Amino acid sequence: MRHSPKLPPQAERLLRWPLLLTHLGVFAERAHRAFWPLYSILFFLLALQMFGLPLRAPVEMFWAGALLAVLALGWALLRGLRRFRWPGRADALAHLDASLVHRPLSGLSDSMAIGAADAASVVVWQAHHDRLMAQLKGAAPARPDLRIAGDDPFALRYLALVAFVMALLFGNGLRLNDLQGLAPGVGQVNAANGPSWEGWLTPPSYTGLPTLYLADITDGKVRVPVGSTLMLRLYGSAGALSVHQDLTKFDQDDSGAEQQNYLIARQGTLDITGAGGARFEVAVIDDMPPQVWISGEITRAADGEMRQPFSASDDYGIKSGQAEITLDLARVKRVYGYAVAPDPRETIVLDLPMTIAGDRRDFTEMLVDNLSEHPWAGLPVKVQLSVLDAAAQQGRAAPVSVDLPGRRFFDPMAAALIEERRELLWSRTNGARVAQILRAVTWRPEDVFEDSSNYLTVRSVIRRLELALDTGPLSPAEVGDIAAALWEVAVLLEDGTLENALARLRQAQERLSEAIRKGASDEEIAALMQELNEALDNYMARLAQESPPGDPSQSSENSMDITGDQLQQLLDRLQQLMEQGRRAEAQALLEQLRQMMENMQVTQGENGRQTPGQRSLEQLGDTLEEQRQLNDETFGDLQQQFDQALRPPGSSGENGDPSGQPPTSEQNPGQNTGPGQPGPQGQQPQQSDDLADTLADRQRALADEVARQQRNLPGSGSEEGDAARDMLDQAMRSMDEAADALKDEDFATALDRQADAMEALRQGMRDLSDQLARDEDGQSDQQGSADARSRDGQRRDPLGRETGANGMVGSEGDLAVGDDVYRRARDLLDEIRKRSGEQSRPELELEYLKRLLDRF
Repeated sequence: MRHSPKLPPQAERLLRWPLLLTHLGVFAERAHRAFWPLYSILFFLLALQMFGLPLRAPVEMFWAGALLAVLALGWALLRGLRRFRWPGRADALAHLDASLVHRPLSGLSDSMAIGAADAASVVVWQAHHDRLMAQLKGAAPARPDLRIAGDDPFALRYLALVAFVMALLFGNGLRLNDLQGLAPGVGQVNAANGPSWEGWLTPPSYTGLPTLYLADITDGKVRVPVGSTLMLRLYGSAGALSVHQDLTKFDQDDSGAEQQNYLIARQGTLDITGAGGARFEVAVIDDMPPQVWISGEITRAADGEMRQPFSASDDYGIKSGQAEITLDLARVKRVYGYAVAPDPRETIVLDLPMTIAGDRRDFTEMLVDNLSEHPWAGLPVKVQLSVLDAAAQQGRAAPVSVDLPGRRFFDPMAAALIEERRELLWSRTNGARVAQILRAVTWRPEDVFEDSSNYLTVRSVIRRLELALDTGPLSPAEVGDIAAALWEVAVLLEDGTLENALARLRQAQERLSEAIRKGASDEEIAALMQELNEALDNYMARLAQESPPGDPSQSSENSMDITGDQLQQLLDRLQQLMEQGRRAEAQALLEQLRQMMENMQVTQGENGRQTPGQRSLEQLGDTLEEQRQLNDETFGDLQQQFDQALRPPGSSGENGDPSGQPPTSEQNPGQNTGPGQPGPQGQQPQQSDDLADTLADRQRALADEVARQQRNLPGSGSEEGDAARDMLDQAMRSMDEAADALKDEDFATALDRQADAMEALRQGMRDLSDQLARDEDGQSDQQGSADARSRDGQRRDPLGRETGANGMVGSEGDLAVGDDVYRRARDLLDEIRKRSGEQSRPELELEYLKRLLDRF
């Protein structure tokens, strides 16, 4: 026992309350350190009881746990009693003295050892006591140290405390009466003390309906959706209550169990017999299967995009849907290549777009997809829609027979290639027929191919097809590659050049004008108006692609500026006049449109001298033109080589020329008018060698020119500039291989390599154009506002629309103006809905699309 120091009476009065509080703090500190395992175990056991876990455990486990709990409590109590020491007054004074500066209590309890008879020493000692007494004024109690992290490194006391707090918030009290049923003869539950049973009816989550508490239902009638879950809890001794029901599909013999769960499948009765029991009549709300139907005719956009409106409904909401497209073989005209049995193909399955911002219980959406490249495009098919609800019930619409929409091809050669592609995809056995027809339609390439590279691609496809046929039946991979090549050539032929697009636009105008003059029907006029719209869109797109940036020739003082919106307004006005029957005015407006198109000049870029990038782009264009001319000469020499191989020696004219044309001076064996023309029989090999050497030298010279242009190419270090250099490297390699083939008189291989070189040059020019456009945007960001205002009238895109200030793409004005704002908004929403219905897209993208639909 620590000795308690004696303090002066004045100090005792000053420290009365601080000392008392410090004494309590020391007691709390020692009790906490000694008994923290005891109250942690108590908190944990109380939490288990308040959550009702002992009632859910088997009786054997309950008694084993109870024994373990008693042992743990006994150990914790003995440990605490052994470690706890009751704090005395001296312990409190020591804690308080340690918390004060300079320990004044120890100084006040001291006495003079010497000098008590010396008056001066007594004065100094009294001053020392007065100073210590002054420090005691306002003294605060010492704070107890409750930190026991060293004794409880795993913070078990906090875990037990959190469990106890959670039990207080969410538990059901101590529930001591429930424990009586666990010991026989201890007592029984009295119905007057609380409910003898409880029950909950929980509807399926997708219904959004709340859970019903059966004890609150007084009339005994319940109405819930099918598939709801019934949970019952019976309290008291076993057998005091029993449950009888006919709500499930299967009999369940657990009427006396303490907790029972049922899945309601039909209407019936629920009878809880015994003291405090009840009876309920349960009516079931049937979950009707979802419905889906096609709400409009299928339409096709200019690019072949399919648009199919549909509607769907369900009592609780549609979860997902699909569109299945199958070939309608009975409606296919079995002629030509379609006479044979088709190759088996999987059904086309498209995800139906679901409304996100709206109510899925009843909605209308648009299925949007482009199946132009599918083998069934343009053929009769059956479209059947199906939807699923949250209960996995399926609803199917009646199949609809339609022609699968796809892109239309107006160019005769492009349409022929697409037809043969379709026949090849129809059946691989059509390979020989397709090769034969392709050779027939390309017999006179100069009459149907304006660009020899397109013919070379078709010829390469024919060679690949014939080589594959020589090795055996075509494989699916070979058919897919050949079909992809045919599609690419057909698109190039259909889109054509800017001149082709302008000629098609003029032809569409003339056909519409002629139809108006002859009084054509409304259906014919509507079809011709659609053709004029597509031709105008194609022309504007080609104009945007082929207008080089910064070309000063694209603007002049006398040029006429017209925007795409103005052209669309004219076409809309023309359509309105035709619908109103005012054909004379429509004819005059069409003539006005024709004159405008003749004089139209869409401005782009700004005037000024050429930049190094523009000069490089122009030089690459010249090199591409020279390569195209060399390719044409190589092709002509290859034709002459074939003609000489087919012509008998000494024959000419009708007997020797497969074309059937009379002999000309260039075909006279007695003349030699130029390289490559057949002369006397002894001179032909020498002339052929000379021609091959000349072509090879020209090819190598072109390769050297490309190498020089590559060294001077701007944009080094940028992504587009490096891509352009890579394409020029590829072009040089193809040119060198073409020169080697020409040297060996292998004209077929030379043509293939020349085609690769031209394609690489085109791609390099595209990359360089992208780099130039990016540089111009960066330069425009650095211009002053005054300079920007002076160029405001010149910064327009190919459709004449303003590109905005500071080089930004798009107009800074209000976009929600103009006659076509609703059409553009509808197109954007259709595309967003289409993508939101594609479940294969990343989850992040689907969430972004959902936010867009929620906002708009």
